[in-house]
Amino acid sequence: MRPIPAQLSGRPFTLAEAEQLGLTRRMLSGDRFVRVRRGVYRCSDTPPTLRLQVQAALLVLPPGTAASHTTALALGGLTIGRHDELHFSGQGRPEHDIEGVVLHRRRVRLNTVLVDGVPALGPLRTFVDAATVLSMRDLLAVGDWLVFHEHVDVLDLRSYAIASHLDGVRKARRVAPIVRERVASVYESYVRWDLHAAGLPEPEVNVDILDDHGTWLARGDLVYRQWRILVEYDGWQHERDAQQRQRDHLRREALEAAGWRVIVITVEDMRRPGTVVSRVRQAIRQAA
Repeated sequence: MRPIPAQLSGRPFTLAEAEQLGLTRRMLSGDRFVRVRRGVYRCSDTPPTLRLQVQAALLVLPPGTAASHTTALALGGLTIGRHDELHFSGQGRPEHDIEGVVLHRRRVRLNTVLVDGVPALGPLRTFVDAATVLSMRDLLAVGDWLVFHEHVDVLDLRSYAIASHLDGVRKARRVAPIVRERVASVYESYVRWDLHAAGLPEPEVNVDILDDHGTWLARGDLVYRQWRILVEYDGWQHERDAQQRQRDHLRREALEAAGWRVIVITVEDMRRPGTVVSRVRQAIRQAA
């Protein structure tokens, strides 16, 4: 059996490249290879990661094309929005429709960066582009995530949205002013959006909570200091060990002893955001 050329390992490759290295179509149809898409293959022991799927698409897209929109975000570590489409931007037109690929044609040459070794549009442009395919709730999560991971500065994000004249910029301009620093999870962003959309006051994000004597009690996710209300997202309540659960229990007791009300939001709660808003609204009314 003919050995697989080493330069084909760990990446996608075209039919033409394989034939140049002495592989035939019949060999490529064997169990040592997998067809990724029309005219593109990988070795069967090469994992079909997102990065490989994007690289495979770029092999059949026009030169100068780059990952964009939610695909650029996913390459960087944030998976959000639909998972059945890969988004790219570029000036050219493909020779034929490519299944599962959306190509956004641009009139001008785009500035790109490398994300996980793949050409992609920069984070500021990606924030505005994402507005064309995401809800404002998801877009807030994108903005918070970009700022938290230091891909963009929050003031630069707002300035870019104001100065841009791109598709999606109207939605981006509505969301950018409420993007905040220190938002550590997508679910915190979702709760923040739900509270904002319901017209409730904006909480502080990830700040220290002290008692009346200045003693540190906790670091809170979403904090209404005026009413001593702490809203926390807890996605791991069933997976913590006994020691961690005990620490959580003592922490909550200390907060409640100091007059704080703790509202814990779980994964199940996130399926009914209206109930989360109602709980927070009721807590504010009672405290006021």
